[in-house]
Amino acid sequence: MPSLIRFLIVLLFLAGLVYGGMVALVALVEPQTREMTVRIPTRDLLGGTESGPLAPTALPDLAPDPEPAGTEESGNDAEAAPEQPANE
Repeated sequence: MPSLIRFLIVLLFLAGLVYGGMVALVALVEPQTREMTVRIPTRDLLGGTESGPLAPTALPDLAPDPEPAGTEESGNDAEAAPEQPANE
């Protein structure tokens, strides 16, 4: 048991060192802002090739199927009468 406690204390100490290092980085280091330029080829902007990253893709048809004529429901199921079982 003492070796387990000693191991946990060492782990907590190492975690404290890491946490203290992160706090020191946040408090002491100031990021330098600078201008950055990224060149984009004109063919990518204008869609020069159909197989490029900007090529249009086919979208799936997500529209619901139209219901056949005469089977439209009112949409309010709470007021609909329950179906009667057939008497035999």
